[in-house]
This record gives sequence, structure tokens and C-alpha cells, in this order.
Amino acid sequence: QVQLVESGGGLVQAGGSLRLSCAVSGRIFSSYVMGWFRQAPGKEREFVATISWNGGSTYYAEAVKGRFTISRDNSKNTVYLRMNSLKPEDTAVYYCNFVRSVVTTTPPGSNAYWGQGTQVTVSS
Repeated sequence: QVQLVESGGGLVQAGGSLRLSCAVSGRIFSSYVMGWFRQAPGKEREFVATISWNGGSTYYAEAVKGRFTISRDNSKNTVYLRMNSLKPEDTAVYYCNFVRSVVTTTPPGSNAYWGQGTQVTVSS
């Protein structure tokens, strides 16, 4: 059974940093491209970043490029999202999931398994 458990969110002031983690079980983690997505209140879930199975390739949304860094540790079945220079518009629930390729920006559909997410709130 697939499980995605996101953690590391919180309340931070603008300009601050957070590191999110997503622990994965139920699949051979190292075989999959992984992505981070986020959903702000009243908005659709949107793409944030992806990382290839070995960490060699990454891809970012323009809104976070240069501020966020995605990484993974296949020995721990975990994908991370380091977020620096946070802005109020980064406020959202953040989710990880499996994606088809590094350049996939469409989130998996609502019928896919999603974890509970982790809330990030950035105050101005």
C-alpha cells in the first residue's frame, strides 16, 4: 500500500526558510520521478518542482526557481523541498507525489493517492 507522508511545514515570516520532507513507502522509491505540488485556498493544485529517480535532473516552476531546491535520499525513501526567501504567496498546503517524468507539471489526478500534505504559512 502506497503511503506519502509530508512534514516540515509551519508558520514563518517572509524571507524565512523551511525544509519539507516526504517519506514514501509501498513502492520502490528509487525507481520513480518525484514531484512537489501545492494548493492555496480557493486555488487549483499547482506544480512546484520535480526530481529524477537518481537526483540528477530537476525542474522548477518559474515562481520558485532560485528560491526552492528539491532533493532526495533514496536510502531513506524521502524527497525534500528546501524553501528559502519565502513569500506570502508561497502560503499553501504542500504535497509530494509520483510523476511521469521530470518535465511533468500536471499534478496527478484526484483519483491518485495523495498524502495529507503539510501546511506552509508565510506572514508578511
